[in-house]
Amino acid sequence: MADHTHDDELTPEQTEGFRVGEKKTIDEYQQLDANDESLRKWKESLGIGSGNTISDPNDPRTVIIQSLGLEVEGRPDIIIDLSAPGAVDHLKEKPFTIKEGAQFRMKAIFKVQHQILSGLKYVQVVKRMGVSSKMQEMIGSYSPNTTDKQTYEKKFEPETAPTGMMARGHYNAVSKFIDDDNTTHLKFEWAFDIKKDW
Repeated sequence: MADHTHDDELTPEQTEGFRVGEKKTIDEYQQLDANDESLRKWKESLGIGSGNTISDPNDPRTVIIQSLGLEVEGRPDIIIDLSAPGAVDHLKEKPFTIKEGAQFRMKAIFKVQHQILSGLKYVQVVKRMGVSSKMQEMIGSYSPNTTDKQTYEKKFEPETAPTGMMARGHYNAVSKFIDDDNTTHLKFEWAFDIKKDW
């Protein structure tokens, strides 16, 4: 059965009264108050000092989501590698198992390049038997990574898998990483099964 999650279901919730500031390039930030020594040091600590940023000019993406993980205490992490070519296209075909009632936490590992990333959010809609639930996690704002190997890791709030006979079964999900400028950096479908045991 096809999953019919509409883009409006994945629209992040907005904070009343919040207004996105003016977008600036790294070069514009570097020139901002160039004669202020303390501001220059602060900008360098953020990775936006002169010559600090590492970006691949052949890769236009601002955010590169490398992996999603599921942490469960006492068990090996379940890691979904999103960096391999075609990996995202096949996630829905390879559901993973979560034990009912298990406490778990998702985590994302990602890189930022080319410009400062403002207000990255993770939005997810999970569907089963015509019923959907939505969750949103604020990831935050980040400066570009300053080395090729540097990544950011964001651990989400802990969750508890539902329990009981009605909760067990197959779930389809659609997830999206979106920022304050409403730029979608990654959107993908995936699936999981809630079972009595691992």
